[in-house]
Amino acid sequence: MSRLRKQRNDIAHVQQANGALSHSNGFYDNNGDAHAQKANDTSLLSNGFHDNNKEATKTDETTGIVHMIDFLLNKFVLPICMIIFLPIISIFLWYTNTHCEGSFKILYSRVQDGSSFGLLAQILGNMSIFNKFTCSVVFGYFAWALFWMKVLPGKTVNGPMTAMGNIPVYKNNGFLHYGVTMVGFAILTLVLKQYGLSPTIVYDRFGELLVFINVFALVFVLFLCLKGLYFPSSSDSGKTGHGFIFDYYWGTELYPRILGIDIKVLTNCRFGMTIWPLLVCTYALKSYELHGFVDSMFVTTVLQLIYITKFFSWEAGYMHTMDIIVDRAGWYICWGCLSWLPEIYPLVSQYLKANPVRLGWPLAFTILVLGLAFILINYQADLQRQQVRSADGQCLVWGLKPEIIRAKYMNDGGQENESILLASGWWGVSRHFHYMPEILLSFSWTAPVGFVNLLPYSYVIYLIILLVHRSFRDENKCRRKYGRYWQEYCEKVPYKIVPFIF
Repeated sequence: MSRLRKQRNDIAHVQQANGALSHSNGFYDNNGDAHAQKANDTSLLSNGFHDNNKEATKTDETTGIVHMIDFLLNKFVLPICMIIFLPIISIFLWYTNTHCEGSFKILYSRVQDGSSFGLLAQILGNMSIFNKFTCSVVFGYFAWALFWMKVLPGKTVNGPMTAMGNIPVYKNNGFLHYGVTMVGFAILTLVLKQYGLSPTIVYDRFGELLVFINVFALVFVLFLCLKGLYFPSSSDSGKTGHGFIFDYYWGTELYPRILGIDIKVLTNCRFGMTIWPLLVCTYALKSYELHGFVDSMFVTTVLQLIYITKFFSWEAGYMHTMDIIVDRAGWYICWGCLSWLPEIYPLVSQYLKANPVRLGWPLAFTILVLGLAFILINYQADLQRQQVRSADGQCLVWGLKPEIIRAKYMNDGGQENESILLASGWWGVSRHFHYMPEILLSFSWTAPVGFVNLLPYSYVIYLIILLVHRSFRDENKCRRKYGRYWQEYCEKVPYKIVPFIF
């Protein structure tokens, strides 16, 4: 296969990874070779099992219909619906939390009095979106993040080679950036308190900030889309081939950089994942100012901050995940990290500020211990895989020699490589085991709110949908990459996430 043809196929695989329809149901064999399947079908036809003309026509018609449905749903309808409605949903989540006592029932009653778009117009009409406060907070934070990204030291780390032969290079200073930012927030709080002020004004005016960052993110993604088409940072760029809507949604560039700044690191890590703990601390401070010490707020704050700290301690590993190496820098990733994440990820803390729940120390301690246990299990699962691969399988997992599969695959340069698939320890429980403690942890930091309203569980529900969808995407990617070795792994570890269930 020529290099050009291979590049086109690789790009097609990336685009297919985002589709909601699975392409593993007979269109590909274990090696992901559609041509082998087609050759086999042709052989059967030539042996007289089918009428050549009629069956070929039926196959072509069926394939054409499948492709048309795939394009309409996954490349147009779903993207445009998400682009239109998710920003609106994020605003309604904030409104429900702060103006409807965290109750969807109250929100529904207000929508019944008019219409959802009428209520949205009323919400936006009561806001001053473009003002000194919103501009100074958002752009001031971006200036802070960009400054420390450049100034802080860090070890140089490489990402995996791309389909076009490029190797992204990063400065691994995420943990330092996180630490400096959290210390800076503490100092800012102390200084403001001396003048009778508080950073909790961010909570008081968060609606304005949320709408402002939504508008900013939508425009910024358009800029990235055009940049990838006309001023790309590397050869891993270009149109998706599915129209402008999908170009905007999925992105036109895998690793965009502006003045040496990696855009994905900026949006995903330095903005999204760093704004999350800042908002958690802001909501906790606001709660303390109004209600004093509340044990439920303490539990959810501690669990979220420890989880986020673990993320930044492992940020270099994040550069090898699907978010970075598969998903382009479009609306799906960049708008999500800039606008969706700041509202839905710290949603529980936002809810508890307005609806304090006093658990009592026995229940609070139990939930805290369970949450910490899920963090530890998640950490151990990642550590097991790293240790087995770094030791080339010559180590112990749970006191036993690890059960491994040495999976051979062809890299983008056409050379044969080998990767270790761990099939014991936590990775013998399920193929994507690390998703399970993440879901249970999110439930742990949400459970302190009780079960009066569904709203605070929005993040748990969203996370389940996200990780289940991601498990299918990852399965397709691994099946194409490892072929029969992945099939062997699936036979040894038959469950995707939850043993005996899924």
